[in-house]
Amino acid sequence: MHLPTAEIGGTRVVTLGTTGGPRWWKGDAKDRCGIATAVAVGDRFYLVDAGQGVGRRIRQAGLELADLGGIFLTHLHSDHTIDLPSLFVVGMHELQNRQAAPVRVLGPGNRGVLPAISPHATVAPRPVAPDNPTPGTREMFDSILRAYATDLNDRVLDSLRISPAELFDVGDIAIPEFTGYHPNTNATPAMDPFVIFEDDRVQVTAILVEHPPIAPAFAFRFDSEGGSVTISGDTCETDNMVTLAHDTDLLLHEAIDFGWVDSQYAHATDDTGRASRAHHYKSHTSVEGACRIAERAGARRLALHHLVPGSADPSVWARGEALLPGRFLVPDDLDVIAPRPNGRRVPNTAAVLAG
Repeated sequence: MHLPTAEIGGTRVVTLGTTGGPRWWKGDAKDRCGIATAVAVGDRFYLVDAGQGVGRRIRQAGLELADLGGIFLTHLHSDHTIDLPSLFVVGMHELQNRQAAPVRVLGPGNRGVLPAISPHATVAPRPVAPDNPTPGTREMFDSILRAYATDLNDRVLDSLRISPAELFDVGDIAIPEFTGYHPNTNATPAMDPFVIFEDDRVQVTAILVEHPPIAPAFAFRFDSEGGSVTISGDTCETDNMVTLAHDTDLLLHEAIDFGWVDSQYAHATDDTGRASRAHHYKSHTSVEGACRIAERAGARRLALHHLVPGSADPSVWARGEALLPGRFLVPDDLDVIAPRPNGRRVPNTAAVLAG
């Protein structure tokens, strides 16, 4: 599926990294990188999440960082953000002409309150960085620049490079008022999608999804003349995902193998093991669950990504084909998917049969 960007026009998705979880997966025969997805429209691309290896994958995909139209973060877990420093600090060298048009970066804001401690804890753990324990996207960016200030000041003062502070326009996604959102008590209120970004190529809308304990967590939808692409981020099955993905051409949804979860934690008696099992079950979606979301939304095709574990046998994911025959994909890293193959709208098999 992988083709150089120059050989394809229109809108397409490049699955830069397709595994999830803050791990290096042992035994991963496909050598998948951390979760990151490019939505390319013409010669411009938009990046969703920045998992481990994203810079290398951008290069291997034939994408030019100078053509980056924006970065969108579904949530601030490390497997989705770990390579942001490389994009900001190393990527700046390919973005020196973007001072007048800095790259827009949007992601969750400061949570504002710590999550509740797991009921499995016998001793209450102490939070990290208690002076600011839940920084948002803008604060994360500022912290990255501070952490690399020695390097950056050498580049800026001695080599006269333009600072990342002037090349990236970083902001927090504002959740619409009156939704009833609260990070601990109502993290996923029923709501309508809302626009967070628009330019001459795409409109990006967002909705809250459920991935406790982190909040806010977003899913994104990209609409362009070449089709619609909806990306779940990390979430359990949630009605908001169905709302956002309604009638989408291509839904990319996370998937976890709960059989693997049970093999790791079902017999655990320690606090960490029991809490980890509970987290996976309340925060993620099975293959069957992702297929249910796609069916309810009327999505024309479903592609699984953010695969956990990254080392699973392909048969774990392939069972979705029987649930969505002809509409189901499990892409590898660097695969290229057109939302509408050959520029045509993909028929919704379920809708045709129902009609």
